[in-house]
Amino acid sequence: MLRELVRLALRSLRRNALRSALTMLGIVIGVAAVIAMVTMGAGVTREVQRGFAQLGTNLLLVRPGASHAGSGNARANAPDFTLADVETIEREVPEAVAVAPVDTTALQVIAGDRNRLTNVMGSGDSFLRARAWKLASGRTFSEGEERAGAAVCVLGSTVARDLFGGEDPQGHRIRLGSRSCLCVGSLEAKGASGFGSDQDDFVLVPLRWYQRQISGGGGGGGVHSIYVAARDDVSTARLSGDVAQLLRQRRHVEHSGDDFTIRDMTEVAAAAVGTTRALTRFLGALAAVSMGVGGIGIMNIMLVSVTERTREIGIRLAVGALERDVQRQFLVEAAVLASLGGVVGIALGLVAALLGAHMLEVHFVFEPGVVVAAFLISGATGLAFGYYPARRAARQNPIEALSYE
Repeated sequence: MLRELVRLALRSLRRNALRSALTMLGIVIGVAAVIAMVTMGAGVTREVQRGFAQLGTNLLLVRPGASHAGSGNARANAPDFTLADVETIEREVPEAVAVAPVDTTALQVIAGDRNRLTNVMGSGDSFLRARAWKLASGRTFSEGEERAGAAVCVLGSTVARDLFGGEDPQGHRIRLGSRSCLCVGSLEAKGASGFGSDQDDFVLVPLRWYQRQISGGGGGGGVHSIYVAARDDVSTARLSGDVAQLLRQRRHVEHSGDDFTIRDMTEVAAAAVGTTRALTRFLGALAAVSMGVGGIGIMNIMLVSVTERTREIGIRLAVGALERDVQRQFLVEAAVLASLGGVVGIALGLVAALLGAHMLEVHFVFEPGVVVAAFLISGATGLAFGYYPARRAARQNPIEALSYE
């Protein structure tokens, strides 16, 4: 019975092919928009997750200054951390697998006839451990080089590529502003971070050399940032609490007057991914509004169809068809019309998502659940908006319908 109704519905739609195509347009646009938005949103979400994974989700970033500078207890000019603070964290916080003091500034880096403006970062081998960075060539700093503040450096992949092309930078000398240092290694690429910045655009030098030659601290200056990496079996929330308690003791502040900020990258990553997903859902819901518009179009055309086929309805009722048979016929027509629009919309949506993912340089993430849901919703839209015209057709008086001109 259902197969016969579908066949009759397709025949009826073919009789008015152009009108049927225009009627489906709202459903097509709605489904295509939902598929494209949700699919591209999933790709963006995956890219954000990948970026934060590269940044390190078991990582704490500790900086001087309260998180809410306008609060009454905030200290406007919080002092930098000291190397003694770093050593105390290493010694008294066993949950930390790596503690890296970091200071940074932007400088022009020159190698031969090539140069670029990049971030020069003063730290050490602990920074590479905290960020789980791997070497592409060469080596990292030795303990003696870090302690003495030797004029050596390790290049991020972006700087290595721009200054040396495909050549191995190991053994070459470069200038950081007016200072010269020897390149002892280069790092593997990590790409953009979860914040969209290029993680590989930096030069790493020993902290003591940085303080002596660049920041002017004479090798004993303050440290503006500390990276603290948690062990795999320790939550960053627990590590954050222990580090905060230790720094309060050393800086002689109460909990309500913290003059430092601890940024938990796990929480930042979760917030960023949550925001991306919420935005995707919002855009998908916004696009789904056009499916409602398409449903109204289906209802209007079905009402026109009922009026055009009044005599046909009268004949069917006169020869013994029941009201439910007539109602079922028009409901199936509406559902078939909407479902065909859903199929076309799914195809267009996937093509649009593929092109959009290529333009945004994110992964194309196929979501079969979304595709099935979009198809089912399109069919349900046809049934919902086709009910009133179908009910109106079924309740026609056979005698009046037969005499309709």
